[in-house]
Amino acid sequence: MKAKTYKDLSPSPRTIMTPGPVEVDPRVLRAMSFPILGQFDPEFTALMNETMGMLRELFMTDNEWAFPVDGTSRSGIEAVLVGLIEPGDKVLVPVYGRFGHLLTEIAKRCGAEVVTLEKEWGYVFELAELEDAIRQHRPKLVAMVHGETSTGRMQPLEGVGQVCREVDALLVVDAVATIGGIELATDRLLIDAVIGGTQKCLSVPAGMAPITYNKRAEAKLQARKKIERGLLLADGEDDPLLRPIQSNYLDLSQLQDYWSPARLNHHTEATSMLYALREGLRLVLEEGLEARFARHREHEAALVAGLEAMGLRQYGDPSCKMTVVTCIEIPAGIDGESVRAMLLDHFGIEIASSFGPLKGKIWRIGTMGYSCSKRNVLLTLGALEAALLRHGHRLEAGRGLQAAMDSYKI
Repeated sequence: MKAKTYKDLSPSPRTIMTPGPVEVDPRVLRAMSFPILGQFDPEFTALMNETMGMLRELFMTDNEWAFPVDGTSRSGIEAVLVGLIEPGDKVLVPVYGRFGHLLTEIAKRCGAEVVTLEKEWGYVFELAELEDAIRQHRPKLVAMVHGETSTGRMQPLEGVGQVCREVDALLVVDAVATIGGIELATDRLLIDAVIGGTQKCLSVPAGMAPITYNKRAEAKLQARKKIERGLLLADGEDDPLLRPIQSNYLDLSQLQDYWSPARLNHHTEATSMLYALREGLRLVLEEGLEARFARHREHEAALVAGLEAMGLRQYGDPSCKMTVVTCIEIPAGIDGESVRAMLLDHFGIEIASSFGPLKGKIWRIGTMGYSCSKRNVLLTLGALEAALLRHGHRLEAGRGLQAAMDSYKI
């Protein structure tokens, strides 16, 4: 039988202006091509330790534990929630977009008694609303999304950690869309656990989920670990409410042992992905966090200036807009998917649609990481203008680009 032949892999070049994934820095791709090391090779374990140190800087924390979970961002979210939620625990989830619903679903799968606080999409919660709900329900854990890519909104976290400490609740934050692009001061904000993502502002391929957690969170993990091993708790009595962590792969206590100096074997580390993450973190820290945050603000401002000059309306409350995602209302009478297809097919530019109640109503344009550049912003504005004109939308040709160039002081 003749062997079947397949074409060489040759993906089309794209300018990716979505809320993730985004374009990967070529230096990260180069790092992924380096030779494989064994997971217990001292050279490789040194890279693991170095990556942990870089993650502490990224998360702005002194936590001992800062490491990646092998898997996409959701693996990190699940690992943290599965590790910290006991069956029967009351968990409060403030929901203001799609990913708040994801946190709710995972918490329910962990056996939690979930209480949700819901806000109309396009808006976020006032601190007083969150304080009242936390004091009223006194949950064991509060799970929140920092930046909702579904709506382009960002939840302010100032003060939330303090009220969680008042009621002895753990505060867990999903920062998948913001880490590396928007400041998240883990220690200052009194956040107990944070989950990040690689495929957004870090410009690393999807496949790892950086996390960090503090001693308050670790204490919960260690208590469950003792139960799992059939040991007694510190007071000499088993706690009947504590149950072992149900997942093996996503067991944070085992992952912690793996990343500890003991290097207790748990899984085979994703070597090339660790190279990618380390290089991505190196580039973030080389640029400097403050400079990086400022770069994202600069290109967001130019994009927004151009879009508004084209007569397009922003979606949602502007006071809580994410600097790395811009949501635009699709003009009346315009087929949003046809415009997106034209951008992709003829310009090689991808922007995102939306889902849920916003499906067919908005476009979402990301300015994240390596994709966040003057070149990409100007190309996207020019292409979108051309596509809108081809679809019969009336606008003043060239005005959007000129507004963006003004923003850049060109």
